Amino acid sequence: MTVSRRRLLRLLAGASTTALASGGLAAALGSCAVRRSAGPEGERWLNVWTLDLAPRFNGYMQGVIQAWELRNPGLRVRWTDVPWGSVERKLLAAVFARTAPDLVNLNPPFAANLASKGGLLDLTAVLPEGAAAAYLPRIWAAGRQEGQQFALPWYLTARITMANRQLLERAGYASPPQHWQELPAYAEAVRRRTGRYALFMTVVPDDSAELLETLVQMGVELLDPDRRAAFASEAGERAFAFWSELYRRQLLPREVVSQGYRRAIELYQSGDLAQVATGADFLRNLQTNAPGIAAATAPFPPLTGSGGEANVAVMNLVVPRQSTMAAAAVSFGLFLTNAPNQLRFAEEARVLPSAQAALRQLEAGLATPVRGPALQQLVQRARLLSAEALADARVLVPAMPGIKRLQAILYTQLQRAMLGEVNSKRALADAADDWNRYASARWP
Repeated sequence: MTVSRRRLLRLLAGASTTALASGGLAAALGSCAVRRSAGPEGERWLNVWTLDLAPRFNGYMQGVIQAWELRNPGLRVRWTDVPWGSVERKLLAAVFARTAPDLVNLNPPFAANLASKGGLLDLTAVLPEGAAAAYLPRIWAAGRQEGQQFALPWYLTARITMANRQLLERAGYASPPQHWQELPAYAEAVRRRTGRYALFMTVVPDDSAELLETLVQMGVELLDPDRRAAFASEAGERAFAFWSELYRRQLLPREVVSQGYRRAIELYQSGDLAQVATGADFLRNLQTNAPGIAAATAPFPPLTGSGGEANVAVMNLVVPRQSTMAAAAVSFGLFLTNAPNQLRFAEEARVLPSAQAALRQLEAGLATPVRGPALQQLVQRARLLSAEALADARVLVPAMPGIKRLQAILYTQLQRAMLGEVNSKRALADAADDWNRYASARWP
């Protein structure tokens, strides 16, 4: 029996069996086992899902689980690791079967979509007083929606700039620019003096959100409080003209309108791109795939707007409304994300922690010089730059419902401007019309 995704999302909001029966689903629910939290001799089981951690981090997760269970007699954790590409399908199927996990690691867009439909528990009443103070304030705030705290922040990633020093020197630069307003002159110098391109910024609608983030860095407000288009503004016009003109002046690769972020990596590895926005571990892959380019590569701070804000990506922990063990779920979530456990995970996974104390310790360790291969020292310097970027970082594009549709609309219209089908001002106005039609239907 198949059930629509929309129907399953309603289940997350706690629809009753009676209501489901009226929709023809009573028979399906009647055949599904209902999860029982109690185990042998009164033990209660907490079901926790994570994304793509097994088997590499089995030892880490099992250690955290054992430590928490010792502190909470009678409570046991059943840990399930789910592949990234199937978590939405598996979670919705579990909801339909009334076996949703008590705590689940979700990417922010899907979590925000569930929260908007009432499918996630507002954690405010369950959190201990002062819990927010342990985390980076802007990261904690990213887990709020319409006054409700629906997520605990876990680990973070922040892009920095990796640049080919040989191409920089040939273009007359010691380092790449740090602000977008400096990019046109730099891109022209790279193109004129090297025959290569400065950077690759995809406008493929379903690919990277990096260009959407640049609009925010350029001062564009995406939506107003009523979820209607706010981007058709002077700042929006400047941003659309900025990218359209770069493309039409042939200062961006022609493929940005047809290929995604993967193409940026390919061009950088072949020596045809001066820089790429990525993480510190890119250096290890680069050493394998293009050792000559790796030898010429150095890390630099990320490109930002005039305000200096960088973007950060957040992984969350959420509690589905179906859970009957919300207090225990939050307790385990807070333990998993406390400073000592986050520091250990950040060091093992080479990510960044959202706990303030863990970030301070990580930065101190990365700032300490180490002896070893040049690549190891370079990766450490890159990780330190990523950690330092968090001081001025926030989630530039909030994980709000419909964000992927907004990206697709903006990118599609920007493509039209880049290709000369319409001017950038007309493209922006058309994007606003497209979005407002969608928003009016979804949020009347």
